[in-house]
Parts: sequence; C-alpha cells; structure tokens
Amino acid sequence: MKRILIIALAASAVLATALSCTCGQNKLTKKEKAEGWQLLFDGKTLNGWRDYNGDALTGPWTVEKGAIMAEGKGEDASGYIVTDKEFKNFDLCWEWKISRGGNSGMLYHVVENPKFPVPYITGPEYQLIDDENYAEVNDYELEPWQRCAVDYAMYVPDFETRKLNPAGEWNTSRIVFDNGHVTYYLNGEVTVEFDAWSDDWLQRKNSGKWAEHPEYGLSRTGHICLQDHGFPAWFRNIKIKELPDKPVEKDLFNGKDLTGWVLYGTDPWYADTDGNLVCESGPDNEYGYLATTDYYDDFDLSLEFKQEANGNSGVFIRSFVQMPGQRVNGWQVEVAPKNHDTAGVYESYGRGWLYQIPDEKENILKEGDWNTMRILLQGDHLQTWLNGEPMTDLHDDKIGAGHGRIALQIHDGGGIKVRWRNLHIKTL
Repeated sequence: MKRILIIALAASAVLATALSCTCGQNKLTKKEKAEGWQLLFDGKTLNGWRDYNGDALTGPWTVEKGAIMAEGKGEDASGYIVTDKEFKNFDLCWEWKISRGGNSGMLYHVVENPKFPVPYITGPEYQLIDDENYAEVNDYELEPWQRCAVDYAMYVPDFETRKLNPAGEWNTSRIVFDNGHVTYYLNGEVTVEFDAWSDDWLQRKNSGKWAEHPEYGLSRTGHICLQDHGFPAWFRNIKIKELPDKPVEKDLFNGKDLTGWVLYGTDPWYADTDGNLVCESGPDNEYGYLATTDYYDDFDLSLEFKQEANGNSGVFIRSFVQMPGQRVNGWQVEVAPKNHDTAGVYESYGRGWLYQIPDEKENILKEGDWNTMRILLQGDHLQTWLNGEPMTDLHDDKIGAGHGRIALQIHDGGGIKVRWRNLHIKTL
C-alpha cells in the first residue's frame, strides 16, 4: 500500500508540474511584467507578426497547440515573418523545437527594404537546426558555422560543451544584445559571446559569407524575424525585455586617415596636410561615396565644408550600399554650388527632391570659403542649418522608417573638389 501511495503521489506531482507548465505557456509573471518583459506571441494568434517586406501575414505560418508553427513550406527566398515592432538593445528568450533534419532560425536587427530581398543579408541569425540528423536527411554535411546555436557564418561555440536537445524536443534559447555586446545561450549555457562592429567582427564579416553583402549586421535597430527554411519548426514563450541605450558622441574623421569609413567608387578620398578630408573627381567622372562603417539613425551631426572646383556633393543619411554597383541609396542633404539647394533634401531613389531651398536663402552659402552645416534627425523629423540659419524642417514617414549609414558623396560629371573638417556626431 505504501509503495502504491508513493507511486500515486509521484504521478500526481508529475501531472501537477505538467499542468503548471501548460498554464504558464506564453504568459508573463507579475515579476516579469514589472521588469519590463513583453510577449511577442500571445499563444493564440499571430497578431504582431507579418511577412518580411509585407503588410500582412500570408504564410506558411500557423498556431498549433500554443506554439507558432513554421509549416515547412518556406525556402531560402521566402517564408520569413517579422515583428511589427523594431528593437535595439534587448534580452530575448524563447523555446523552440525542430523537425528531424530541420533547419530554421531566429534573426534580429532585420531591416526591411524592397532592395533587400531576404532578411538574412541585413540581420544576424541565431541558427536553429537538427545537427544530428541534418546530413542524413538532406545529404549535406554541415559546416561548423552552420550548426545549432552559432551566430550564423560568424561565431561558433564549443560544441563539446553545448547542450542541445534532439529533434522533436523543446530547447530554450536566449540572445542578449547590449549596446553591441552580444551573448547567445542554449538551454541555460552560453554558446557564443562577441562584440558586434569590433575589428574582429568586421574582419569576419568582410572575409566570409557576407563579403558581398555590405549592409549585413550593421543596423543597430530592426525587427525580430523567424525563418521557415523548408522544415516544420515550433516556437513558444517568445518574450523580450528592452535594455537601455548608451548614446555615442565622437568625431567621425580623425584628421589623419579614413579609419571608420569605407570607399565606394573610383574617386580619391584622402586626408590633406591640414587635417582636412578631401574628395576629388576621379578619372571615370562617376559618382563616388565615402560611407561610415557604422549605422546612425537618430543623431545631431555638425560639420564644415569648403567647395572648390564646382563643389557638387552631399551628405547621405540613413543610407545603404546597393550591390552590385556600389551605389549608395538613401536621403541626401545637398551640398552644391550657389542656387542649387545646399542644405535641401533629395531622395536618391524614387521621389527626388523632398525639400528645396527658397531663393532668398541661397546667399547663405559662402562660395570658396568654409561653411558650417548641422543635421538633426530624430524619427521622421529632419532639420538642417547652414551657417547657423535654419534651412529644412521636414517630417517624412519613409525617412522615419529608414536605417543606415552616413555617407559623403561626390557627384558625377568630373571637375569637383570638396574639403571637409570637424565632422562631429552625437547619437540621440
């Protein structure tokens, strides 16, 4: 009788635990709510999620038994869903399981733009995959950088100490992104830890799979994204807590060399003996760009410029590099000869001029001398000043949704030379 009672009590305990776990699925405790956690999945609907680069959710996703299910109908070019909301610094936790031989992923800082056909060329990926059976099912042996809990094609864990439950069983994963310091966890243990945008990170990015994708991983803000890669996968208890942002204030040009910048095109850019940044038309007389390696979304930027030999140039904001061709796309604060809208705003693809300078303000530009420019950008609100005078005050939804670099331009046509100095930025 005693043995039967013990067994009955044990069974009751297991049942109680199971019921407790079931009742706790896709819910936050009072403590979690107080700490700022929020659910990304309500356990019943796909509210808050939609297709990548889309306005609605069209599949192949559904809700099954309190979990988001990837139906396994996606492929490399499709099958991605993203959160409506964007996140910058965060602590993201979720539970997941994968089908036998399956492949999926959790991406973050994903940028939407029709010129980016798939999210993984913009946002890093925490790889979710069935290491044990993948080769047998797919007739392909995984590389280390493709295995589970890696930072895909960038950083790999110690696979000897990694704790991965087999296909069909639930795993718990976590990503902590804290102002560029990144930690991945699998079932309570750290798998990888690295610093985004560090010299080591940039070397890995520029020498591996992402060498032909210049915008990969640069955005500091973006959507959370789930991947259907042709195999069923399940996700539940997806919750996130936003972490504080640390503003940055620094000079973008060190007065010596092009550290922190990337050249696109054939035009020469260099530091002169006076510590100025100089751009000149090259032999091809085509567009040329000098872009920051970092993204800057909300900022207060001040700089000085002096136009020589025509001076048709500009400052791109929230811009990105389109491959092939190395053409910079985005919004340009104009730098041009007098009567050509210096400090106005031009969109390099699509709409053209968003704001042109009134004729009575054209004399504010000082030809052949140093000019000061200030660019203040917060959300969808863009303001510019030239030599202390207000020039542009513009609200624009598309600018508000943009992410990207700061880039200096030299126009095509030849015969252009511009000097720059005192490029100082403060992020907001």
